Amino acid sequence: MRSYSPLQRAAALAAFAVSGAVAAVASIVPSTDAELLLAKAAVLEPVPIRLEDSLLPSPATYVREDRFQRGDTLGSLFARLAISDADTRKLLRQREARLLRPGAIVTAEVRAGGEHEGELVWLEFLAARDTFVRIERVGQALAASERRAQVSTRAELKAAVINSSLFGAADAAGIPDSVAIQLADVFGSDIDFYRELREGDRFSVIYEMHTVDGRPLRAGRVLAAEFVNQGRRHRAIWFADGYYAPDGRNLRKALLRSPLELSRVSSSFGMRKHPFLQTWRAHQGVDYAAPVGTRVRAVGDGVVEFAGRQGGYGNVVIIRHDGSNSTVYAHLSAFGRGIRAGARVAQGDTVGLVGQTGWATGPHLHFEFRVAGVARNPLSVPLPAGLPVARHDMDAFRAKAQPLLAQLSLLSRSRVAALE
Repeated sequence: MRSYSPLQRAAALAAFAVSGAVAAVASIVPSTDAELLLAKAAVLEPVPIRLEDSLLPSPATYVREDRFQRGDTLGSLFARLAISDADTRKLLRQREARLLRPGAIVTAEVRAGGEHEGELVWLEFLAARDTFVRIERVGQALAASERRAQVSTRAELKAAVINSSLFGAADAAGIPDSVAIQLADVFGSDIDFYRELREGDRFSVIYEMHTVDGRPLRAGRVLAAEFVNQGRRHRAIWFADGYYAPDGRNLRKALLRSPLELSRVSSSFGMRKHPFLQTWRAHQGVDYAAPVGTRVRAVGDGVVEFAGRQGGYGNVVIIRHDGSNSTVYAHLSAFGRGIRAGARVAQGDTVGLVGQTGWATGPHLHFEFRVAGVARNPLSVPLPAGLPVARHDMDAFRAKAQPLLAQLSLLSRSRVAALE
């Protein structure tokens, strides 16, 4: 066998590496002088690959999705979906397209490329009445159809801490405004949300979230909630037809403290200099500053005693709730539907809209609470309580409340731990 010098072996190895060939399997056979035996190399010829062979064919259509934003026009939305001008004009003539509301997600399939670029294949969105509206091409025309959406409901659990306001905390935690309004309503008899909120107060809430195809549609009812205000813990459970404390006490007073869901007191009960007459006199109610058109609700069940124009009150509604209690709603810009003398109203019904009629220097609601005809401070007068959970319903109430209260406790502990 021929012998190779170290220099010859190194040269051969270098030539092998530089050649770019792919070597076949080589084996090292031990020998007395540890020589490396070189195997025959099999060279693989490169296979050329054309770039066009590695690409997928261009799609004939593509699907886009966009949200109809507040302030959008239908034209601007359809332009973002890359729908052609010709089909946009057809869509604008479709009655069903006008069912689009801000916040709706619109999905559209549009032709891509060629002479039919931008041609609409179909478009679909969820309308306000929980129906899917579909507009699709039929020949050269567009046809619309509707189908009922399958709405599912799940429970959402959220917790938040007050830094400035209830709505600010809710927004920071991703809690819908409608849920925040319910919280203010549920705990409004025990917490003055205008004057008693403090930085560091916290709340936990379990509420319904209605979904379609797994996407949030809208928030539903608050199922349970806890609010810690200035160290005082308040809890509420939805049961049957109202909210109750864990012991079955009714949180809904027979009369609400305020006729506005959320507002601020601009003038309190007592002596003041009248802003219109510029004289000192007793202010026999509370003024709530609010924009014109804000809904004014009845604070309790009752019968309309008077609805009409009355001197400095302007447009006013007076409701008698029982033998001794009555309430007054003044300076209204309009009356609620069916509000007239003798009409029956339920707690929460709309009695009118905030205005500036009568002796008023700005839009606000003047609200009075009268006991046996004598004006009392609406912010401090004792309110009659609603009926508690009936004795025969207590077992069912406890069965429903127990798991909800356990979830509230877990939410509360998690929030406190996160703050430490």
